[in-house]
Amino acid sequence: MRDVSVQYRIGERRVDVLRDFSFAVEDGEFITITGPSGRGKTTVLNILAGFLPPTSGTVLWEDNDLYAQSDDQTARYRNSQIGMVHQFFNLIPELNAVQNVMAPGLIGGANRHEARRRAEAMLDRVGVLGRAEHLPSEMSGGEQQRVAIARALMNSPRVVLADEPTGNLDRVTAAEIVALMSRLHAEDGTTMILVTHDPTVAAAGTRMIQMD
Repeated sequence: MRDVSVQYRIGERRVDVLRDFSFAVEDGEFITITGPSGRGKTTVLNILAGFLPPTSGTVLWEDNDLYAQSDDQTARYRNSQIGMVHQFFNLIPELNAVQNVMAPGLIGGANRHEARRRAEAMLDRVGVLGRAEHLPSEMSGGEQQRVAIARALMNSPRVVLADEPTGNLDRVTAAEIVALMSRLHAEDGTTMILVTHDPTVAAAGTRMIQMD
């Protein structure tokens, strides 16, 4: 991201969410972004995911302008290169755990058998294979977040974007989720960018960005 600004208007008043914000990410980093509410942390993730065009500035992915490409190209980028983890899990309530994890693979063109095999392997890696046939409503918050992490990793993305992944969990479960993400990062070398208010969580990364 280079000199990125995001603005919107409320009536006659202009609100600056980001102003001339720049940072670069190296392959394999585990970056945590922290700071008070309203400083644009989630906005940064939405821009990196291709959801929110900045008002000004440039967002580069492998030297290509992310927002100069077509909607179809952006959708393929998001499906194949980006995994996302959310504070409130964002699992599809009508689908069980393995079906939720399969979804990105099926969208990306995998056949159902291969998607099922891969999804079960990912659930096993995050410790909830025994919940494969359970709906989100039948799982605890920590179990749902483990499923969400498995879904984020389903297509072996280059980057995982995590928005307050421990914000809806108790402290013990939050520590378990942070330990899991740290282990997966160490094993796979997947780049992770994690937004948090929690200084303990922020300290888990290899680099911290403070947004004041």
